[in-house]
Amino acid sequence: MMRLGLLVNPIAGMGGRVGLKGTDGVLDEAIKRGAQPVAPGRAREFLQALSPYMERDSEIELVVCPGPMGEDIIQEVGLNYSVVDVTIGDMTGSDDTHHCIVALYKAGIRFLVFVGGDGTARDIFDAIVVHGMDDLLVLGVPSGVKMYSGIFVVNPADAAEVVNLVNAGGTGITDFEVMDADETAFREDRFVIRLYGYLKGPSVPARFQGAKQASPETSDEHEAQEAIARYIIQKMVPMGTYILGPGTTVKTIADQLEIKKTILGVDIYQNGDTYNDVNESDIIKLVKDFEMTWIIVSPIGHQGMLFGRGNQQISPGVIERVGKDHIYVISTQSKLKGIEGETLKVDTGDSAVDELLRGYIRVITDYNEIRLMKVD
Repeated sequence: MMRLGLLVNPIAGMGGRVGLKGTDGVLDEAIKRGAQPVAPGRAREFLQALSPYMERDSEIELVVCPGPMGEDIIQEVGLNYSVVDVTIGDMTGSDDTHHCIVALYKAGIRFLVFVGGDGTARDIFDAIVVHGMDDLLVLGVPSGVKMYSGIFVVNPADAAEVVNLVNAGGTGITDFEVMDADETAFREDRFVIRLYGYLKGPSVPARFQGAKQASPETSDEHEAQEAIARYIIQKMVPMGTYILGPGTTVKTIADQLEIKKTILGVDIYQNGDTYNDVNESDIIKLVKDFEMTWIIVSPIGHQGMLFGRGNQQISPGVIERVGKDHIYVISTQSKLKGIEGETLKVDTGDSAVDELLRGYIRVITDYNEIRLMKVD
């Protein structure tokens, strides 16, 4: 019998679509901006994908955290479970995560699935270190904003597949990076990130997203970025609207247009005007004609993520309105070579939009150089 623990951080990811670049310390502001919970839906997707495996195999026993940290969601799905006896606050935080991890471990859990982001991964790492729970395997279901750590699978369905493989004895064990991104610095448009530690997890490389890696700072890289920018600007339609995703590659376009770019945020360039650090609601209000709108994004280094990590402001609804044919993906050749499997990924939180993006997409890699890349 495999006892599988489930922990849900119910507030993880709420700062994404409203443009706060995280939720740590700004939950009240996120709610004020109209943020809706993300993690419960991601947990529900995982449990629904896990359900067929549990129906076929009675060897998986689910043990969950109380209330919104697991029990409420699993009741909706209808799977059998037990719940650990631990008290959590009305507004959950890192202390609740710590207490739940300890309670799950004492209940015999040696394999934990958590739904959250980098902050949740750090809280779990801290609990493991403090209490010496070195034999606890961990798997992350992505529900945060950035999720630069390597402990996360690509999407909730992948997590269910990994659980099934572990139960069948078909995986090894490896160490995954836990990254610490300074959200305060992010909101000031400064990229500050460091390695926080390592969590042990199942070794299924095809299912995990990998940790973010920074683009190389070389003259060749900058020249390639500038060539891409010249090509994009040449193709721009005078009356068009351009939604500019985060990152230095996209910023090169703004530099050549001589407009301000929020490096770690999303901006709009429209009829010569620039709207900086916009959220999902801003985009929908500002864009008057989605048929004359283009999205410009660059994949995250090593991960290969196009949508769903750090750019949730470009929501499934926005992507659907713009359409796949109006998405410019830009990346230098060296960045593409560093992407694991040289395959791009999407995890928008909407399976229909993920399916819309699946297949092949054109990636501009230099001036008038285009490469077809698979999106999985």
